[in-house]
Amino acid sequence: MKNNIEKVIAAIDYIENHLSDKVDLELVAEAVHYSKYYLHRIFTKTVGLTVHDYVKRRQLTEAAKLLVFSDKPIIEIAFIAGYESQQAFSDIFKLMYKKSPGQYRNDEEFYPLQLKYILNKNPMVLDPKIDLEKEIQFASMEDIPKWIELVRLVVDGFPCLDEKQYVEQLKDCIQKKQTLILKDKDIAIGIMGITIATGSIDFLGIHPQYRKQGITQAFLKKAISLLITSDEISVTTFREGDKADTGYRNIFKNLGFAEAELLVEFGYPTQRFVLQKENWEETANE
Repeated sequence: MKNNIEKVIAAIDYIENHLSDKVDLELVAEAVHYSKYYLHRIFTKTVGLTVHDYVKRRQLTEAAKLLVFSDKPIIEIAFIAGYESQQAFSDIFKLMYKKSPGQYRNDEEFYPLQLKYILNKNPMVLDPKIDLEKEIQFASMEDIPKWIELVRLVVDGFPCLDEKQYVEQLKDCIQKKQTLILKDKDIAIGIMGITIATGSIDFLGIHPQYRKQGITQAFLKKAISLLITSDEISVTTFREGDKADTGYRNIFKNLGFAEAELLVEFGYPTQRFVLQKENWEETANE
């Protein structure tokens, strides 16, 4: 397992050093001396994205940064991002960012689709006998650096996230005891932010190397038993068919959330999902 993670880290490093090239699975596999089939499997399992999708999202993020923070012509940025034409670049950029490159540049508000994955070389395999709910604690001010490291890792699920603004909001939520955290030694592996008054989940992030270990369910159970007093719990996420969604709609559906109204948040099209508390309690007790 450790060797697999090191190979994935080597693959990520190769990708990061060749973001302006036409990078594909075969090239990356050759660079890290793995078969492309095996690399595809361990990369997708570890990162939660295929090599193709990770490369595309990283290239578009770096292109978005250049659109806002440089004066380079859009066609030059398209080439830097690995696209052979401005039209091809514009089409995929609008699909993922919901704005044309020109509109995005005019708005002057950068946010990342995908930041570089920084993986834990020695992730702990959680003992099934551990009561995860008891391990989840209120976050403290000292936890902010760990929290933000995880935010950067799961930023794919939170379009339009402004990190500076988010940190200020986080401090306020920590003081109000509206934030929960689960740690593996010095690493945050799960975080949740809640607005108690409305019963809304504002932020839920699980480290990709620890997913499928029941952490998401443990956070929801802890929040319901400790913080949420309203009958209805809500969260907003991507709309159906949004190509920028890396699986967040399915996560909430699998938790029992139902689709509600369509919204636009910070100019981005989203959808509200709701969970009736009594339905969750009935399911949890079965």
